[in-house]
Amino acid sequence: MMSIARARQAAIILIFLGLSTIAASAAEPSGCAAFKWPIDRERASLSATDKTQLASGQTLDALSTRAIVLSLKPAAEATLPKAPERSSAPERFAGFVRIKQVDKAGTYTVALPSPAWIDAVQAGHTLKPSGFSGATDCTGIRKMVRYELSAGELLLQVSGVSTETIALAILPVE
Repeated sequence: MMSIARARQAAIILIFLGLSTIAASAAEPSGCAAFKWPIDRERASLSATDKTQLASGQTLDALSTRAIVLSLKPAAEATLPKAPERSSAPERFAGFVRIKQVDKAGTYTVALPSPAWIDAVQAGHTLKPSGFSGATDCTGIRKMVRYELSAGELLLQVSGVSTETIALAILPVE
């Protein structure tokens, strides 16, 4: 039999766990209207049927006007060129794409339809995002991260992905 003190401890733990779950879900914006910026272009690009298909490690000559579907590898086998800023579980997937030439410096949005970590790297340095917006329960788009890109080569890495492929759109901010 459980003592009264143990029963109280168990009840307190259950209440704490319940409140933690509620707080975590309350912190996560929900619905398409929860994004900070318009999502129409990014969501249309991610939902289009004519995406560019790439395997992890491939190189594009320039930024694509179409979304990319990137085939990923298990995190332990992905051999990302630069260690991700956030580690992921070994059962997750990761990958990267190199873009030889970003023609014009400016603010760009990287949009994803599902949860993942994004690292944008230029000149050997991982760029800090200039903005982030995300929401659950919005069909076709989950996350948008903005970066100030320079003209030149871009390495884009994704990690912490739950599936073997992920779509991504890289578009200049209008």
